Amino acid sequence: MRVCVIAGCPALVPQGEGARCYAHRRQARAERFGNAVYSTAGHRRFRRAVLHRDPICVLCGVAEATVADHFPDTRIVLVETGRNPNDPEAGRGLCAPCHNRHTAQSSPGGWNARN
Repeated sequence: MRVCVIAGCPALVPQGEGARCYAHRRQARAERFGNAVYSTAGHRRFRRAVLHRDPICVLCGVAEATVADHFPDTRIVLVETGRNPNDPEAGRGLCAPCHNRHTAQSSPGGWNARN
């Protein structure tokens, strides 16, 4: 275990979980992406439907799917082309490691790369 890297935060973080505690990882994600998109009822329905349909990661076929990934088009592309980003047919269930690996390979810089 180690202490969260955010100054003054006493939370302990397991080795391999990143340098920030859960609360600070969540805060950093909100600052990067904003909470608005991922906290809507439409996105919650999308996530629930995708994970219900794909309970096991469609990439590795082993781990539990915990991320509803927009695929084959990203959420940005769906919105820009006028398609519904909350349609479960536009998503797939992935485990977090597969999602992170796919995103790092296909979207370097993430959403900020387009701004």
